[in-house]
Amino acid sequence: MVTTTDEDSDPFDAIVDAPFDAALSERYLVYALSTITARSLPDLRDGMKPVHRRLLWAMRQLKLDPASAYKKSARVVGDVIGKYHPHGDASVYDAMVRLAQDFSLRYPLVQGQGNFGNIDGDNAAAYRYTEARLTRTAIHLMAGLDEGTVDFVPTYNGEESEPEIFPGMFPNLLANGSTGIAVGMATSIPSHNVAEIIDATMMLIDNPHAEHDQLMQVFHGPDFATGGLVVDSPEAISHAYATGKGAFRVRGRFSTGKDSSGNWEETGVEKLGSGQWQLVISEIPYMLPKGKLIEQVAQLIADRKLPILEDIRDESDEQIRIVFVPKSRNVDPEMLKESLYKLTDLESRFSLNLNVLDSHRTPGVLGLKLLLSEWVYSQIDILLRRTRHRLDKIASRLELVAGYIIAYLNLDRIIEIIRTEDEPKPVMMAEFELTDRQAEAILNMRLRSLRKLEEMELRKEHADLLKEQDELNKLLESPARQRTRLKRDLTNLRKDYAEDTELGRRRTTIAQATPTVEFSMDAMIEKEPVTVILSQRGWIRAARGHVALGQDAKGSDFKFKEGDGPAFAFHAQTTDKILIAVDNGRFYTLGADKLPGARGFGEPIRTMVDIDAEAHVVAALPYKPKAQLLLASNVGRGFAAEADELLAETRKGRAVMSTKQGVQLAFVREIPAEHDHVAVVGDNRKLVIFSLEELPVMAKGQGVTLQRYRDGGLSDIITLKLEDGLSWTMGGDTGRTRTEKDMVMWKVARGAAGRLPPVGFPRDNKFQG
Repeated sequence: MVTTTDEDSDPFDAIVDAPFDAALSERYLVYALSTITARSLPDLRDGMKPVHRRLLWAMRQLKLDPASAYKKSARVVGDVIGKYHPHGDASVYDAMVRLAQDFSLRYPLVQGQGNFGNIDGDNAAAYRYTEARLTRTAIHLMAGLDEGTVDFVPTYNGEESEPEIFPGMFPNLLANGSTGIAVGMATSIPSHNVAEIIDATMMLIDNPHAEHDQLMQVFHGPDFATGGLVVDSPEAISHAYATGKGAFRVRGRFSTGKDSSGNWEETGVEKLGSGQWQLVISEIPYMLPKGKLIEQVAQLIADRKLPILEDIRDESDEQIRIVFVPKSRNVDPEMLKESLYKLTDLESRFSLNLNVLDSHRTPGVLGLKLLLSEWVYSQIDILLRRTRHRLDKIASRLELVAGYIIAYLNLDRIIEIIRTEDEPKPVMMAEFELTDRQAEAILNMRLRSLRKLEEMELRKEHADLLKEQDELNKLLESPARQRTRLKRDLTNLRKDYAEDTELGRRRTTIAQATPTVEFSMDAMIEKEPVTVILSQRGWIRAARGHVALGQDAKGSDFKFKEGDGPAFAFHAQTTDKILIAVDNGRFYTLGADKLPGARGFGEPIRTMVDIDAEAHVVAALPYKPKAQLLLASNVGRGFAAEADELLAETRKGRAVMSTKQGVQLAFVREIPAEHDHVAVVGDNRKLVIFSLEELPVMAKGQGVTLQRYRDGGLSDIITLKLEDGLSWTMGGDTGRTRTEKDMVMWKVARGAAGRLPPVGFPRDNKFQG
């Protein structure tokens, strides 16, 4: 007989024949549920994720209470990953570090000793160098673990047990907040003030039908660990908490100073004498590393994107103090503040997504009222479990006390039975009607304990236990008593986190922002004249001052690389925006202040904007607000466009004229306000003049027919004032121009074929040389 061993078995026999998509979806669903319920989302009842709960539980098992000595963080991390949380030590230690950082958690749960990181963004020291113990807040959160308040579940290997949740009355979910990304869902909860949470909870206990607006009268909004200001309107904040979703605008706080009337206010302006001043920040938005903010501002200064700011200094010690030095004393402080809010993370957004696991481990987004109601239900359930557990203890103790009283009243007979009987226990139980536990307790008493058997004390303890038992039974039967007891316990907890305590005072100010100071970035740029030069190969530069452009007005007096030459040159100001038109119909925008200087050959324009390699620049000109430009293609189609509609905010530019194979944007002309007609000349040397009113104003498209051709296309186009006639440049070096006043012969409707131009019109068919 041949015995088949595991080595002889075919591994392919274990393969299950199943559709791949079904197997994949089944396994991914298991993974997703695990991520949602056992990793990323906090539990509504204690506001904790498993890793945080296991960290605090391991520290409690190590007896690291606030009055005990610190222990190495490595010891804690080792216990957590060895007994409860089989994950990487780095992730567990990072979670522990965050619980100890007073700039990350509004109410830290771990008290650290050593380098636990700082608000600059520096990391904590390795866990072999740091030590930790629990805070009083963590003790409040875990209060009642030994009183039968929660279920204990086996650990991952079945060797230990851990609590399913923490039963403490500290409202950790809202107090410390939580963030997490699961599969298909996420949570983002800011921290809040414990006193306000308790006030809203007690309002809901007194009146379960309280409206959301009533709760918001005592529950004002986020209270971040790093302070700052929430500048949204009360209506927006209230709506976010009503739906469980929203976002808050959080700003840094400028330090206090005296205004012109001598009153203290949060101006942030420090007077230095002689009219000089500086701006000082004392609090920054939550989760913003101070070092990152300083780097942002320093980069803006280096890139000349914030020209009204001269310097930034970090003068922080234990308190944040960031100093902004303005370019001059004439800079408007409010403009500097608004520019910092706009260009840096000094104003950021913190999202609100109250997505949590309820008591049935079901994820859901809850509004404030429903969330507090569910938390109250869970606390009442914990209260009832604690009460039943205590009643069981009282019943057990009453049984023993009754046995001790019988033993006291019959002490001599008890001693005689013990001395004479081989099996005293059944004799005692039969003679005095004792239970097994009572007889066992009497037999286990030491001789020295006999002196404690005093009838008065035993009967007093018995009476006290009966009284407590009666009170607890009434508590179990009366929902009103349960609510009263919960309010009493919350009131006692509130004393430790009252507004007048250092830990409990509100740090974040809820104040709607004043209307934004309207200003443009151009207002921060020092206005200077420049001459912009763009070469044929696309190299751009800006010379300081309005330099003479040469006879051809194309900057021929400037030097170019070999094989390159002038294409466009014009005068502008550093505050101007430069419009770049490309033959594929796209427009790009450059700031004149950001153009390279003219000492060299400049820089390729393609390093500044994303122009296609095969595209060519057909026009470059300064942007003028509310101006109109005439756009025409090589096939004789065109339209007028508002200059405001041509500005592009990204490197990719803005598509304006629609082009296709063989059709390109060829001409871009500025339309002066006094002009009323358009003149078009084709390759066939036919001239058409029509009213400007016939030219449509469009934001995008291929335009309308300007002139009809049999062969060829558009040669040139301009606008003119008809009564002034048509002028063109004469040939030769004289630079003279010729004007033809009577243009009636060529004035027709738009789209006509036209007729030959006046005698003397340039042979190159160009209106301008």
